[in-house]
Amino acid sequence: MEPVDILKWFASISGIIAAFMVSLDNGRRVTGWGFALFVASSIAWISGALMSGDEPLMSQNLVLFGINIFGVYRYLIRKKGA
Repeated sequence: MEPVDILKWFASISGIIAAFMVSLDNGRRVTGWGFALFVASSIAWISGALMSGDEPLMSQNLVLFGINIFGVYRYLIRKKGA
């Protein structure tokens, strides 16, 4: 298996786990860590897309990376009610 394939498999599996964590609605901490995992997934997708020349996938995940960073801020950094 090529390194790019390993990266894409990590991105896919971590994205699935992150989506499950967010969908649980099991409190701010679990949701926040789900978004943190989404950040890692986005970074892996961006890296894999750069390695394979897949510009649409890279563009999509650059936007999702920003959304996921906001999720981390909202659920793990910002105080509740602020």
